[in-house]
Amino acid sequence: MNAAERTEWVVSKARSIGFDLCGVAPATAFEELVRLPEWLARGYAGEMKYLRDPRRANPALALEGARSIVVVALNYRTAQPYSTEVPVPAPDEPPRGWISRYAWGDDYHEVLGAKLEKLIAAIRAEFREPFEARAYVDTGPVVERVVAHHAGLGWLAKNTMLINEQLGSWIFLGVILTTLELAPSVRDGQSLPADLCGNCRLCIDACPTDAIVEPYVLDARRCISYLTIELRGAIPEDLRPGMGRMVFGCDICQDVCPWNRNAPVTQVAEFLPRTLPQAGKVPSEASTGNSKSSSSLFAPLLETLAALSDDQFRDAFRGSAVKRTKCRGLVRNACVALGNAKFAVNALQHKRIEALLERLGSVKDPVVAEHARWALDRPRSTH
Repeated sequence: MNAAERTEWVVSKARSIGFDLCGVAPATAFEELVRLPEWLARGYAGEMKYLRDPRRANPALALEGARSIVVVALNYRTAQPYSTEVPVPAPDEPPRGWISRYAWGDDYHEVLGAKLEKLIAAIRAEFREPFEARAYVDTGPVVERVVAHHAGLGWLAKNTMLINEQLGSWIFLGVILTTLELAPSVRDGQSLPADLCGNCRLCIDACPTDAIVEPYVLDARRCISYLTIELRGAIPEDLRPGMGRMVFGCDICQDVCPWNRNAPVTQVAEFLPRTLPQAGKVPSEASTGNSKSSSSLFAPLLETLAALSDDQFRDAFRGSAVKRTKCRGLVRNACVALGNAKFAVNALQHKRIEALLERLGSVKDPVVAEHARWALDRPRSTH
């Protein structure tokens, strides 16, 4: 079997395992990565020191003797509405937050990781020659979206994400670096997927914190995903109002993208929204039996999140991507979202939220306490 036939077999096997897309790129330094040092020099990586790993400039450095990179994609778009389609609760309704769609279900690192290991096992069984293989799902010094572009899976959009013409950008990416010789999916003389963003700048204009500083350039320090997940300390005060109800990640630039309007719905059950344990519910709503009050990770109740203890957080987010922000980070973010929420000042709900924020404003953790006090000082609706 020659290199081209091997690639055809690998792509077919990946599809049979459950991946929506698969392609192969050469293990080499890609032209887009030449600009990485400049991006880092501008400070756009913020506190994400792992992005300074020199191996990220050339994926071949991540595995000695690497020749090929298998890239897979898995659709995670569920049937629930986009954040831009879900109205902000009225002042007489309980305030709700927003968790990024990718984190509603089971941890994608584990879901994709298991499938990648299954693919590696199948490749070893098919090709008996000795070779090395290493799988990564956002866990190694590889810029997956750049590799995916060179494997023919899509183009790099103005919001810096990978867009596939059929699936949009609601896709998880994983890679297998290997010393096995495979033929690139995009051969010499063929063109990489064309940039179909055109003159559209909806993602740029919709970003509430102006994180997309110019087309194709993201200042992570202003990105809500960075602020709610990667940043461990205090969130800059000037960026807090723009965070709105976001408590873990942000979907806005994807929600407004025309290429996501008709994106297909995933068939992977693990990506459907979880429900928070009863222990984390707000007392006044825990006994109502009203399904609308259930604390699903789709538009979760902010009071539920802000009131979580360490033990409740561990129980709720075991095997979930949300665990990355840790309990103090999620509570910090929920305080900001409560500060941005509008609710009637003369309602029982307001008194309950105010009491919760006052309690959090006096906890030992200085970051949580400061954000809770900030939320208490925010103006409210008078209706």
